[in-house]
Amino acid sequence: MDINEFKDFVQQKEKPKGLNRYLEAMFEDAMGNWNKAHQIAQDIPNDTGSWIHAYLHRKEGDNWNANYWYNKAGRHMPAVSLEKEWEEISEELLVHYSSNS
Repeated sequence: MDINEFKDFVQQKEKPKGLNRYLEAMFEDAMGNWNKAHQIAQDIPNDTGSWIHAYLHRKEGDNWNANYWYNKAGRHMPAVSLEKEWEEISEELLVHYSSNS
């Protein structure tokens, strides 16, 4: 699946089958389920989970907490819109992680 197909699923409000935890968190966020997305992200104990977690706290408006998680992920808070960051994260996840992660 590529980013355009993933965005089509989001637009149709239809969760794709076989999503890994990373993409499931991004899908839930896009559906307005911040709490569910956050619950998934905080249970992923690696840099990618920390990156998603950071994005979610940035979206929440808690920049202090977001910076903590960006640092854990080895990243900096981006100077792009939340929509652009969502797309960048999702696209990287689609490229680097299989559906069975």
